[in-house]
Amino acid sequence: MRAVQFDRYGDPDVLYVAERPVPEPGPGQVRIAVEAVSVGHAQTQMRREVFPAPMWKPVFPVVLGGDVVGRIAAVGPDVAGLRPGDRVGAFTLYGAYAEQVVVDAVTVVPVPEELDAAEAAVLPGTGLIALGILRTGQLSKGETVLVHAAAGGVGHIAVQLARAAGAGQVIGTAGAADKREFARATGADAVVDHRSPHWAEEVRELTGGRGPDLILDGVGAEVLQQGIRLLAPGGRLVFYGSSGGELEIPRVSVMDLIGIKYVTGFALSAWRGGRPHEYEAGVAELTRLLVGGQVKSAVHARLPLERAAEAHTILEARAQLGRVVLIP
Repeated sequence: MRAVQFDRYGDPDVLYVAERPVPEPGPGQVRIAVEAVSVGHAQTQMRREVFPAPMWKPVFPVVLGGDVVGRIAAVGPDVAGLRPGDRVGAFTLYGAYAEQVVVDAVTVVPVPEELDAAEAAVLPGTGLIALGILRTGQLSKGETVLVHAAAGGVGHIAVQLARAAGAGQVIGTAGAADKREFARATGADAVVDHRSPHWAEEVRELTGGRGPDLILDGVGAEVLQQGIRLLAPGGRLVFYGSSGGELEIPRVSVMDLIGIKYVTGFALSAWRGGRPHEYEAGVAELTRLLVGGQVKSAVHARLPLERAAEAHTILEARAQLGRVVLIP
């Protein structure tokens, strides 16, 4: 089978197409024939060796992971409730940039037939992250939520989910003018330019001086520190990525929290493993919203597998509106 891999860190051109053996599922695993795989900013960080997570321990050559949608081609031992031909999605840390991929069965979610594969690629990972950070942040109706990177893969889904959950005000951040326009079109009431040195003051003004009740932060670095200072009393900040800080993980002083402010983190694997019933309810809810059209997954580009380097270039240029998807 064809796969895109790399055997050294570097620019997008280190990615290349190779022939690899078709992987066989082991106990508790299934093999998926891939229809679509999303490309996330985290994978560009992995390729450059700046991904700030301890679970990333590659052995070269590496095939990157991502959100996969396809049909089950084979089922390993000790797997119940799944069979060849089922249309499913899964998020995997490795192996997704390929025609077939083996994943743990516990990570698999059903994908309705009526969903387009590229659009449905938001379901197993990115969309659930957007839903999970809102759940973790305990958004209540009428509250103000600030969504960083509101035109990105997670951000544009989080904006829509916050609106559907009854947020009183949804504010986004985005750099380019077309991204700010896109974020407003997906449901943000206002969008500020995060590159401005005064973005936090603009957000405070938009909230009447109070600050947001909830901040969804996948950027990190100084943006996180500014966000804590910006929170309203009783406000919550959920940290789920470091797209701006990379290996620079910000530290939080307890003195920053004495205004009755809360900071927590989110990882999809922790949500799935630690709160399985909440996770399963989230899968059902997100599926319903996607099928019903209340949440729309924007696909910026659909590229063949061999153009994975181009997909990474788009993401690193921060040029995407929504998601970039590879079609094997």
